[in-house]
Amino acid sequence: MSIFIIAEIGINHNGDLKICKELIKVAAQSGCNAVKFQKRDINIVYEQVFLDELRESPWGTTQRAQKEGLEFGLEEYQQISSYCLEQKIDWFASAWDTNSQDFLRKFNLKYNKIASAMIVHDKLLKMVAEELKHTFISTGMSTYADIQNAVDIFQSAGCPFELMHTVSTYPMRDEDANLKCIETLRNRYKCNIGYSGHETGLAISYAAAALGISSLERHITLDRAMYGSDQSSSIEPYGLRMLVDAVRKIEKAMGNGEKHVLDSEVPIARKLRQHLDIATND
Repeated sequence: MSIFIIAEIGINHNGDLKICKELIKVAAQSGCNAVKFQKRDINIVYEQVFLDELRESPWGTTQRAQKEGLEFGLEEYQQISSYCLEQKIDWFASAWDTNSQDFLRKFNLKYNKIASAMIVHDKLLKMVAEELKHTFISTGMSTYADIQNAVDIFQSAGCPFELMHTVSTYPMRDEDANLKCIETLRNRYKCNIGYSGHETGLAISYAAAALGISSLERHITLDRAMYGSDQSSSIEPYGLRMLVDAVRKIEKAMGNGEKHVLDSEVPIARKLRQHLDIATND
């Protein structure tokens, strides 16, 4: 099974549809399977007192102005949907509230995503599970009990899913990656396990690919110096192409684990062992 590679655009488009389309094109041309966004109803996700706080941003001087500036509405997502179809790449999004999941139902999406922060939102989990679409469930900031509860909800609904090992720091320190948890989750929950990474660089994602993950998600950006909280833990276009190419090579290199002599090794064995008084096994 080939690793399903997700380019997480999230809110790195900075509310600009032109930037968004450039990121979609980069993901498609790099060979990613899908791009992913985040959808929020800010009046539900954030408290009014927080939204009224002062915050300087390209969109104004309050938290509300900044949050509203980063949210796309129906018209923008219709354009995103059309452009993804044109670029021959799937898209989906993680809803942060039930209103946003209801919004996403306007589109014929193949996949759903539960963000790490939302794995404890039972009402949202049940709403997503009832759609019976393959769902990626991130496990950052979560206990075994949190994860088991989500697994139970999806299994009870008969909804296909996979867990994603995640560490929810931005950027994540290399020493916090805990990649051995991939096997722990696989053994404990008897399901496919992906990896959603927030580290800088590519080495940890390569290692995750070699551990047999079913999916790989990384944030992408046009420039890590751009405005935004997720930019520093994102991959720029050249890095994304390197990542996809390397992951596909790693998949081929893993093989089936059975030891055998290649046909191409036989003549080499004859040549290098010709001075030995033993038979060469063809």
